[in-house]
Amino acid sequence: MTYRQLAKLYDFLMKDAPYDQWTSFTKQFIDQKKPANQISILDLGCGTGQVTWRLAEKGYQVTGVDLSEDMLTEASALANEKNLHVQWLQQDITELEGLYDYDVIVSYCDVINYITDPDKLMQGFQRIYDSLDQSGVFLFDVHSMNHVKNEMVDQLFSEVYDDLSYIWFCYPGEFEGEMTHELTFFIKDSDQYQRFDEFHHQRTYPISTYLTMLKEVGFKDIKVFADFQFDEEIIEPFDESEGDRFFFACRK
Repeated sequence: MTYRQLAKLYDFLMKDAPYDQWTSFTKQFIDQKKPANQISILDLGCGTGQVTWRLAEKGYQVTGVDLSEDMLTEASALANEKNLHVQWLQQDITELEGLYDYDVIVSYCDVINYITDPDKLMQGFQRIYDSLDQSGVFLFDVHSMNHVKNEMVDQLFSEVYDDLSYIWFCYPGEFEGEMTHELTFFIKDSDQYQRFDEFHHQRTYPISTYLTMLKEVGFKDIKVFADFQFDEEIIEPFDESEGDRFFFACRK
């Protein structure tokens, strides 16, 4: 999954995304005793770099990683426009290499849900753990099982703009929490519309499954939050209906 033509449209389609809230969540777990320019942050699945540049703007040393070369091209251009120094790397986040001693690693906007194979997910968590310094923290979010089951699968979504329209079908997968997104875009080009299609595969798990995996790779202090309510930690027994999006803060 490389996003191809979607990279050019991504920021427009995501213009209302809560990037500032993701950035604020990150700041909660940064050691404010250290100067910003001494704090290193790795943004995994950075896309067009909307969270990445916001963190770089605050003076942190930031590296953005994405599998899509097209997304990284957009991200680099945006950071250059803002006169920000960010390192950009094209890597698969389940096979990270050469990245060590980060203070903070983040992965937002359900990037982790794109790792649909449980063995690969465990491998990804292990690589992330190994890339942190001895007291580093890993922050990420995922769709809740309840949200996927009741608000995503078997649903049809669509939008019509002046020069763009799309139709989005969401199909259930083989396993509970798994789904395939089939998107068809129509983009106006002079007096004609160009069509292109995108297919995205995601899978989520119960909170307890994520906790088991994270503890198995070595994370010890793990907190869970729902829907950007970062002042209220969710505790066991976990209720999957408590939120559409769950956030995990995992300290090494």
